[in-house]
Amino acid sequence: MSRRTVIVVDDHAAFRRQAARLLQAAGWEVVGEAPDGASAVRLAQALRPDAVMLDVGLPDSSGFEVADALGSGPDVLLVSSDEDAGELARERERAFLWKGALSTDALARALGAA
Repeated sequence: MSRRTVIVVDDHAAFRRQAARLLQAAGWEVVGEAPDGASAVRLAQALRPDAVMLDVGLPDSSGFEVADALGSGPDVLLVSSDEDAGELARERERAFLWKGALSTDALARALGAA
C-alpha cells in the first residue's frame, strides 16, 4: 500500500518543517510545502495530494478561503495557534487541530477525520 500524500501550508517555515517531520512519522509522504494560499492552490492542483494541512491565518487569504478553493479534491485539515478558530472550523464542517496539540498521534487522528 502506498503512503498517503500531503502538502503543508503555513507562512512560518519552522512550523512547516516541524509539521512535515510529524506527518512523516505518522506515515504520510509530504510532497510539498507552501507559504501562502495562492501557492497552496497551485501546488495542490499540480500535485493532487490526498490531503492538505492548512494554516487558518495565511498572509494572502484565510485557510477557509483556500479550503473552499480546493473544492472537493484533497482532504483538508485546518490548523491554528488560535483555539477559537476550531469553533469556526466545526461550524463549516472542517477538520481542525490546534497547533498547541500538534503531535504524531493528534495528526493521525485529525487526518483520519478530515
